[in-house]
Amino acid sequence: MSFQDREKAFEDKFSHDSELQFRVEVRRNKLLGLWVAEMLGLKGEEADAYARDVISSDFEEAGDDDVVRKVLGDLKARDIELSEHRLRKKMDELRDVAKRQVMTE
Repeated sequence: MSFQDREKAFEDKFSHDSELQFRVEVRRNKLLGLWVAEMLGLKGEEADAYARDVISSDFEEAGDDDVVRKVLGDLKARDIELSEHRLRKKMDELRDVAKRQVMTE
């Protein structure tokens, strides 16, 4: 295997891993949105729309802070208490669920 072949294989793996990570994050955010929608009393299409809003909020900045800010703000607006620590713990749990789901697709 030549250096160029190894370099191409590395680039392909990096691209695949990056795409996989992106899909896991999107899935995690969808699951999170549906979980929060339930707390907000949203059902059906309203819950799905809220989950899409949570997914979209993740494109504002790198990391999870934009999602945390959105969710906590939405909950606070409805006088629903949830600590940032509990939210981040749930996000970690849902990331694991999302990864399993994406890997089995």
